Amino acid sequence: MPGPVGGRVGTGVVRGYPPVFARYGVPMSPDRRLRLWALVVAEARGAVVAVEHVCAVSVTVTGADSAAVAVSLRSTPREVLWASDRVASRVAELAVTFGEGPSVEATSGGPALVGDLTVPYCQARWPAFAPAAAASGVRAVFALPLQIGGIHLGVLDLYRARAGDLDGEQLADALVLADTVCAVLLDGPSQSRPDEDRHRPAQPGLRHPEVHQATGMISVQLRVSVEVALAHLRAFAYAHDRHLRDVAGDVVARRLRFEPEPAAERDS
Repeated sequence: MPGPVGGRVGTGVVRGYPPVFARYGVPMSPDRRLRLWALVVAEARGAVVAVEHVCAVSVTVTGADSAAVAVSLRSTPREVLWASDRVASRVAELAVTFGEGPSVEATSGGPALVGDLTVPYCQARWPAFAPAAAASGVRAVFALPLQIGGIHLGVLDLYRARAGDLDGEQLADALVLADTVCAVLLDGPSQSRPDEDRHRPAQPGLRHPEVHQATGMISVQLRVSVEVALAHLRAFAYAHDRHLRDVAGDVVARRLRFEPEPAAERDS
């Protein structure tokens, strides 16, 4: 596995956040988060903040052309949840179809930042994805993991038609917005209330008793912590376009059960 990207764009994969910040020297700060959240709220134009609003801001601040969000949890197959346009949808689906590419690598690792898919290194590393994505009009892919602690939810992909790296400010903004996608994804539209301060970043929280109960049941079913169980519950609801409390109701009523991953698949 190559180390952090060197002087030439697109010749490696950046792994982990500390190397990214060490490379660019851009600090993360509450002011950055608040500034970006204000842009997201403005993009929502009074509606409940959703993934597409965060992604729209991500495209704007990074100079990307399009974006997509895919989730991949142990209990559900990798799935493209949202794409900003047809190009983003096609390229995101290519990663799902071929099972390779920056997005796939970022699912379980650090950011995969590729400034030029057409260089020999990328063509050799992703022999199916790289030429197909380039043929679709995408030269650069910046894949940012959607991760809270040790829970990997999926990936935010930013696509650009021209080759080139993100600068430090763009990357720092993109990483903050990836965290914001996590908050929106986990909190879900059914969790928003009219009396909440819409000018502060959303924080995941439980506000329905059936969600508490379902989370505990899933924790037992999957033999995981309640935090991981909650991530599974919310990802399932989002992936199936359902309200969180409705899915929780199915779990509590035993109409829906989460099955643990077979040992053979887990060890493979």
